[in-house]
Amino acid sequence: MIICRSNTPSRILQGGWRMGGTMYNTGKHVSLRPDKAHLVNISGGPLGYSYRLEEVRLHFGSEDSQGSEHLLNGQGFPGEVQLIHYNQDLYANYTEAAKSPHGIAVVSIFIKLSENSNSFLNRMLNRDTITRINNRHDAFLLMGLNIADLYPDTTRYITYEGSITIPPCYETSTWILINKPVYVTQMQMHSLRLLSQNEPYKIFLSMSDNIRPAQPLLQRCIRTNINFSKQGRNCPNNRALRPQYRGMRWFLA
Repeated sequence: MIICRSNTPSRILQGGWRMGGTMYNTGKHVSLRPDKAHLVNISGGPLGYSYRLEEVRLHFGSEDSQGSEHLLNGQGFPGEVQLIHYNQDLYANYTEAAKSPHGIAVVSIFIKLSENSNSFLNRMLNRDTITRINNRHDAFLLMGLNIADLYPDTTRYITYEGSITIPPCYETSTWILINKPVYVTQMQMHSLRLLSQNEPYKIFLSMSDNIRPAQPLLQRCIRTNINFSKQGRNCPNNRALRPQYRGMRWFLA
């Protein structure tokens, strides 16, 4: 069991750190669903219950300026990783939890481009793996994954109560936006854009831009453990940032 530093959701992996899972081309997303032999749970931080990992989902864009379902200073990122969990304390499975109060917790991490990639994402996006799921309904089994490798080294996050971003968009999700990105290479992002929404015998249609449009705030409360009174050298205009929110997308302005 690993308990992270204070004010950060605990990350608990039952049965050892290594896990396996099946990676799918759903026609809308790249989806990694863990096997049932190694259960991954999170708790703590803004969460009042224990939530079990159901899926790791990738959103990405056709251009480097878009692809994330959250924005920073009004700008998008090339992609976003979402670790989707369901409330195992109150509900028997994801389907029941998704339409129920406090049912879902999503840990969301921006994807940025770099010469080197995150070790967990590299297992998913290296050429030998990503080419196994070129078309809709393709699947490929991955073993020996370490979910802890996907998390950036930070204790800071932003959280709010919102909706799931795929239909029927139930208002049952606690969102936790991690304050550091993970990295993939330009080639790996290009490989994602070559994945098709369709079966191989149908016309190619890129899976890119698989994001939900921004939604109105509707008086949602935004919380964070980020100290905005501290000004860093990289802070725009040398002033503290003030968080704002619009639907499923974050703005720091």
